[in-house]
Amino acid sequence: MKEGPDIALLGSLIGDPGRANMLTALMSGKALTATELAAEAGVTVQTASSHLSRLQEGGLIQQRRQGRHRYFSLADDDVGALLESMMGIAARRGHTRTRTGPKDPALRRARVCYDHLAGELAVRMFDSLHSRSLIISHDDRIALTGAGERFVADFGIDLPDMGRTRRPMCRPCLDWSARRTHLAGSLGAAFLTRFQTLGWAAREPGSRVVRFSRRGEASFLERFPG
Repeated sequence: MKEGPDIALLGSLIGDPGRANMLTALMSGKALTATELAAEAGVTVQTASSHLSRLQEGGLIQQRRQGRHRYFSLADDDVGALLESMMGIAARRGHTRTRTGPKDPALRRARVCYDHLAGELAVRMFDSLHSRSLIISHDDRIALTGAGERFVADFGIDLPDMGRTRRPMCRPCLDWSARRTHLAGSLGAAFLTRFQTLGWAAREPGSRVVRFSRRGEASFLERFPG
């Protein structure tokens, strides 16, 4: 066997259709039970439990207990970024499982990618921050500038609080639908939370779609000009 990371093992974990459907469902950022994930995968609860054990052993998901129930979620945003990137490759190669449905335009406009905003509006936000030198990027690394730190603080986001975590503050995530970069990391998650707190946007129940109100989208476009 060759030395180095075992991408074959990773590929086999994600490659099973049932497990792939479960991971895709967890891209919503919401923790789900084995029963809920079994429904997403179209398998029995017993089969789902077996899949979930393998995914957890492989480090792709984590679980927590609450009362009598066990809830599963993606292990971290590294896994979310990997899945988003794979979706982009699948879309570009024409590997789609279903025909375009009525929710497709909404998903492309704005959706949750694990815990941050993805879609056209997310790409616009990234481009706007970059063009105004509020963030800088180099060799797939992103950092806030001094002006960017002031912008974020003025927007009501607590930077010192984010600095106390081990999670990267800024990281690029390749958007599967726009095929361009959007902002992930703790700052990307903080922006999405702030949009919801301000009442600009809300999650659509049972979906990854993020719906911006008319006023919220107008405010978003003003804050992040093209």
